[in-house]
Amino acid sequence: MVQAHDHTSLSLAASSMVLDAERLDGASAAEPPAQCRTHGPDPLSDVLRTVKLTGALFFLVDASFPWGVNVPHAGAFSHIILPRAPHIVSYHIILKGSGWASIRGVTSTWFEAGDVLVLPHGDPYSMLSEPGQPPEFDVEATMDYFRDMAAGRLPFVTREGGGGEPRSEFVCGFLGCDMQPFNPVLSTLPRLLRIKRSRNGREGLLSRLIDLTLAEARQPRVGGESIRVRLSELVFVEVMRQYLETLPAHETGWLSGLRDPTIGKVLAMLHEQPAYPWTLNEMASRACMSRAALAARFTHVVGHAPMHYLTLWRMQIAARLLADSSMKVAVVGCEIGYESEAAFSRAFKKTVGVSPSAWRKQRRWN
Repeated sequence: MVQAHDHTSLSLAASSMVLDAERLDGASAAEPPAQCRTHGPDPLSDVLRTVKLTGALFFLVDASFPWGVNVPHAGAFSHIILPRAPHIVSYHIILKGSGWASIRGVTSTWFEAGDVLVLPHGDPYSMLSEPGQPPEFDVEATMDYFRDMAAGRLPFVTREGGGGEPRSEFVCGFLGCDMQPFNPVLSTLPRLLRIKRSRNGREGLLSRLIDLTLAEARQPRVGGESIRVRLSELVFVEVMRQYLETLPAHETGWLSGLRDPTIGKVLAMLHEQPAYPWTLNEMASRACMSRAALAARFTHVVGHAPMHYLTLWRMQIAARLLADSSMKVAVVGCEIGYESEAAFSRAFKKTVGVSPSAWRKQRRWN
């Protein structure tokens, strides 16, 4: 997990996300039959690519006690920091000190150096040196700050607070992405996610990415902004990987499905060949499970029945193709497995709520 930074030296250790999809429930160490072996695709990368993860603001706050800020709903400032993004994810990497983060009436958590906070659903929230204190930056002041930062009128490092001790440092990042019609990563995350610092002293890829980003910011060079934005995207991906590694064994949701030996295999197959004419029988056969067992386990872990999940994922792919390409509606439907434009249009409208052509118009006007 992230360690408190001294900005001098960070070792680069290999980061891993164990998706042991080749193991089958109850199977021996013997090599499984060919039809039961895992596929190569990486569903997490597939989803993050298809929901069009895009970096926005990334800056460093140096706060002295007491300090505090109220951040409005992401819909209030998305047009300022990333106008074309349908959804904004906020995250904060705590480099020094501690404090409290809360969504009023929903949840509150204490954080310390090395932690990462993620607010994936756009909720209004506060970050305070102590709970209940009046924030230095209310909503209006925060909006003014976003306007100035987005316009390039502020330095990368912002100093705030009352001038006392202890001091806190944290990186603030904001990313744009699609939430509709289907974003399985964000849909399964809690409203406020705290990934705690490692207790074993391990430094990994996340620390290295943060260090590189801060180094780029402190020594401005041509192209530095583009590099920082890309690094912020990588930071978020690594945060998701570390969250996956820390999920309790009993946890359910799409990310939990990735690490389940059988369900992870099925997800990989569906992401590798979304246009294939899948049936539940074939999925079960390839997963070496009974039809009923696969349906029950997939639904319990992922939250959707296998065939329903396939439909949702096909519609997400179609939505991206409609927004980003000039492909005809019939061709888009064919790309995701529909033999006729009419069948695709019916399925799209049933799932998304509007026709493919209406979706395309909406996204291009935004």
